[in-house]
Amino acid sequence: MSPSDLILATMLLSAPVGTPEQVPPPDRWQVMQSAIHHTAIDWEILDSRETRYVLAKPEDFQEDLDFLRKRRLDLENAPKVNESDRLPSRQAVNDYIRFNRAYRKNLETRLVWEPDRAGVIGEAICETERLYKMWDAIRDAKCDFHYVTVRRLALVKLKELLGPDIYSTGELPPYVPEWRFAVMR
Repeated sequence: MSPSDLILATMLLSAPVGTPEQVPPPDRWQVMQSAIHHTAIDWEILDSRETRYVLAKPEDFQEDLDFLRKRRLDLENAPKVNESDRLPSRQAVNDYIRFNRAYRKNLETRLVWEPDRAGVIGEAICETERLYKMWDAIRDAKCDFHYVTVRRLALVKLKELLGPDIYSTGELPPYVPEWRFAVMR
């Protein structure tokens, strides 16, 4: 694979979706396939595990190329996967989510036994669920067995839920609404 092959791969992936392209001749197929795979993986629009079936056959060249072009557009403003490195470990996130779910279950039980406090308990359930969605996105972003594109989309979701300003600071919300807990002295 030469630099010119990588430049051509960049041009092919950068073209608008639906732009017709000729299938590379058989003697160039493997080189172009490798160049496009390399570029798409570098851009984080293709996971290395997907190379087994994306651009696997010359007859799917146009369809797979458009698939990658669409992904490039979909992930254009998505954070890169390395941004998930600043998040807590997957094990810690799983523990936080487990506690969140147990707390929510406790609130639902209290709702049955304390109907006079339904408004306050209902608010706490909504807050707990909102926090769960954020931590679930963090879990997806940290999950190595997800494809790189899924992890990037999880970071997009987290950024939307937190807001761009808070996301950029790296501050994470608590995993349960701590302000609902009484302070013991």
